[in-house]
Amino acid sequence: MYDAVIIGGGVIGCAVAQRLSEYAGRFAVMERASDVSEGASKANSGIVHAGYDAKAGSEKARLNVKGAGMMRKLCDRLGVPFGMPGAMVLGFLENDRNALEALLENGIRNGIEGLRLIGREEILRMEPHVNPDVFMALLVPSSGLVSPYELTHALADSACENGVEFLLDTQVLCLSNEEGTWRITTDRGVCISRCVINCAGVGADTLHNQISDRKVEIVPRRGQYYLTDHTLPLTFKRTMFQVPTRMGKGVLVSPTTHGNLLFGPTAEDITDGDDTATTREGLKDVMDKVRLTYPEADLRSVITTFSGIRAHEQGGDFIIGEVQGAMPGAFEAIGIESPGLSAAPAIGQELGDWVAWHLRLGRNLSYTEPVPLDRPFAGMNEQERRRAYERDPDYGRIVCRCEQVTEAEVRRAIRRPVGARSLDGVKRRTRAGMGRCQGGFCSTRVMQILAEELGCDLNEVTKSGGGSWILSDRIRGDERR
Repeated sequence: MYDAVIIGGGVIGCAVAQRLSEYAGRFAVMERASDVSEGASKANSGIVHAGYDAKAGSEKARLNVKGAGMMRKLCDRLGVPFGMPGAMVLGFLENDRNALEALLENGIRNGIEGLRLIGREEILRMEPHVNPDVFMALLVPSSGLVSPYELTHALADSACENGVEFLLDTQVLCLSNEEGTWRITTDRGVCISRCVINCAGVGADTLHNQISDRKVEIVPRRGQYYLTDHTLPLTFKRTMFQVPTRMGKGVLVSPTTHGNLLFGPTAEDITDGDDTATTREGLKDVMDKVRLTYPEADLRSVITTFSGIRAHEQGGDFIIGEVQGAMPGAFEAIGIESPGLSAAPAIGQELGDWVAWHLRLGRNLSYTEPVPLDRPFAGMNEQERRRAYERDPDYGRIVCRCEQVTEAEVRRAIRRPVGARSLDGVKRRTRAGMGRCQGGFCSTRVMQILAEELGCDLNEVTKSGGGSWILSDRIRGDERR
């Protein structure tokens, strides 16, 4: 018997779990993938939106503004990369003036400070690589950047350290209420809980509609991206948006917290919420729109392309709180598309506190504050590197040359409370494999370390869990590990 089960191990589910771990109770996170942050949380723009775009009075606007205001302090507690370089929303036609003025007014209603409209001369002085045909822009000084997957992993580790169980490779199939408790049927069996919290992303509507008479519909919306090499000088300091459309904030050009430049995303409504393929048409659409902002953009600096899925609820707003039309003890966070990452700290806090109040839980007297993530070797100075090596000689062996990731960091990523179990798990926790060669040199050594740390055969090591094996067999007579 659990006090609460959270369905979904993305940034929202892990934020709720981390908040609930501050209360006394037995909690679990159920995630169908082999790791947390395998869905929308691993593949998005990483923008901490200021809140100028979300419709005034909506839950999106309220939680966006509140969550963005909490993000810096949360990232400091967790040791997660965060920055606030600001943003511009660019207009290229006289007709864009009305849209930019409306965004300014909406942002002011949402309580965003520092917003102002600027002209071509000031735009080009601040960002000289912008298309000189730009007409005007909305300057947004409080727009930020965060590493979404690192944030999710850090939240999960803190929750786990404080007693939350993480049940990975566990897909929830059905929810039902029996005599005041929730029966959660999974592909691994059945468990019982006093509360259930649906944070299942693109699958959240299926679970919601099993228990509520107020039906919802989620449309998976795919976004495709290009990522450039961070060893090249950044051409833009700020996130550069174009005037948004009804499908979202549009294609952007943005730095990341690790110094890459990101182009994208598209906004494609699709039927399969697991379809994260990139397409020729989608990537061409991205580059065509990027060149409106950045005419010099080309593909020579691109090191990878990828796509992510966001959960667009047809009503257009976040659905947060108790499930309407369901038995007591059912809570949810549905339709958490952009600005969901920005809102995650606020959603986690409010939903966690709401569930704790419903259950009448006291504080967790043995709660410990998060242990901030270690400073990466690539970001250390020579003195810090020397001290790290003296503590652990594995810092003296470079595994990933592109990103300067050491063996010590790979092993620690696997040993974390909710540790890596695959190549992609190591990649998101250490950046080994995220550089120019995309794992071409380091993957074999990372696989060997995974096999050693997990006590498994090399044939059992996967790229991303499930059946994504990398090796199929051994060469006859080769008994080496």
